[in-house]
Amino acid sequence: MSWFLAMLLDSASRSHHGMTTGEPKAPARRTWPEVHEIARRMAAALRDGADGVPGLPRGASVGVLAGEPVTIAPAAQAVWLTGGSVTMLHQPTARTDLAAWAEDTVSVLKMINAELVLLGAPFDALAPVLAERGIAFRTMESLTSGDAAIEADADVAQEADTALLQLTSGSTAEPKAVRITHGNLHANITAMMQAAALDTDNDVMVSWLPLFHDMGMVGFLTVPMVTGLELVTVTPVDFLGRPLLWAELISKYGGTVTAAPNFAYAVLGRQLARADGPLDLSTLRIALNGAEPIDPDAVAGFVDAGARFGLRADSVLCAYGMAETALGVAFAPINTGMEIDTIDAEQLEAHRRAEPAGEGPSRRFPKLGPPLPGIEVRVLGEGGEVLGDRGVGALQLRGPSVTPGYLTVDGPVDTQDADGWFDTGDEGYVVDGQVVVCGRRKDVIIMGGRNIYPTDIERAAAEAADVRAGNVVAVRQLAGDGRHRESFAVAVESRKAGDEDAEKAIRKDVTARVVSAVGVRPSEVVVLGPGSLPKTPSGKLRRAATGDLLTRR
Repeated sequence: MSWFLAMLLDSASRSHHGMTTGEPKAPARRTWPEVHEIARRMAAALRDGADGVPGLPRGASVGVLAGEPVTIAPAAQAVWLTGGSVTMLHQPTARTDLAAWAEDTVSVLKMINAELVLLGAPFDALAPVLAERGIAFRTMESLTSGDAAIEADADVAQEADTALLQLTSGSTAEPKAVRITHGNLHANITAMMQAAALDTDNDVMVSWLPLFHDMGMVGFLTVPMVTGLELVTVTPVDFLGRPLLWAELISKYGGTVTAAPNFAYAVLGRQLARADGPLDLSTLRIALNGAEPIDPDAVAGFVDAGARFGLRADSVLCAYGMAETALGVAFAPINTGMEIDTIDAEQLEAHRRAEPAGEGPSRRFPKLGPPLPGIEVRVLGEGGEVLGDRGVGALQLRGPSVTPGYLTVDGPVDTQDADGWFDTGDEGYVVDGQVVVCGRRKDVIIMGGRNIYPTDIERAAAEAADVRAGNVVAVRQLAGDGRHRESFAVAVESRKAGDEDAEKAIRKDVTARVVSAVGVRPSEVVVLGPGSLPKTPSGKLRRAATGDLLTRR
């Protein structure tokens, strides 16, 4: 039996902690042993099959389409108890073209060679869509009706067996899944527990994160489930509908650990600045910020707004992570707050060095901490040489958390070179043993021999009058299609979109601020109405999809 499954079974046998779901309307709590008992019955139903659906063989790939953590937790356990792997499928929204979604889902299921889809609320109504395309499925509810239950066999899963197939957040038309083994999960979970000093007796995790994303599925469902941490969890719809709920749950349950992408802290900071109700955020010891570039100003706004409710500045923990390591890569030291490295802009952009800033233009990057235990990080220069401190180049990783490969529509793809190194696709550097990420290599804009990062452009443009906070995207434009050199466009959302005079003023203001900040002029500034910029279901902006949107205009 894998170490990961052994951890899960140990938690199921002895933990008195559990998960609370259903807030704010109908909160309900189940202990982890109670969740496990449901999982054992579901596993028996999966093994035996029913209603024309055959039983699952060991090692089967299972897609999960559900939104409620209360059903996803035991369902994931049930699949693991049968020796299978879990894939959280992309979820349709109210604006999704169901026909297109179904075709994309068929592609994903073929790619992962899925034996079955488990269907749960609020997506039960999609059963006919799956049936029309010959996709075998069973509802979560049907798996809990029997009395039979199984125990995990000693040989049900080994370290190299696949536990999760994490779909990447790109377009589902060209799907790719990260293969996360039992060994990867165990290594990364134990490393994160150590780095964050998680206390299974006293810590309370609070989350709204989507479970189809690695931060939600691994960090805020799998980690508490297999270690016995107390968890309070709601859905992204609950958070996006009323962001202050996040703070209210921390206050009500004495939350000590939470996490989210940067945009969510910016949203909550604005909500806290206007809040007048009784809130107590003094229990929060870790507010992990990761999954997208961290804006120091957004973090400062969150900390300042939360201070009157007892939020401590040192609770902010900047982190670096990715699905290719199960979740975590580097965590900043706990109880230190956000530490910023302010560097010389010219040295960064022209010489690929992160030298401390002097009197001239500067750039600010949060330090993301040392690598987690067991993970090695190195930085390679353009010639493939290993760079020392403050040399900016390609970030590569090695260690037991790193995935052995991807599944793609064209077949499996290895992720590691002959020496075990994985290229993250990110640019960054190391200083004082801490990792700093500058941006995605494919998004870097090269103009006049300078490497310009989209986040610098976006933060400048976001300061323009009438631009919606957190709704700005800078898009790289390669030479060609009438352009003689590489350039970039800036797309912003504004409630004044459609007003010709207002749009003209916004474009002028954005252009001036971008030129002032990075010294180059965008090829165009596009003003869009609220809700126009492509986002993931959890609210993160999608840069590549924005580029496609601008191309089609």
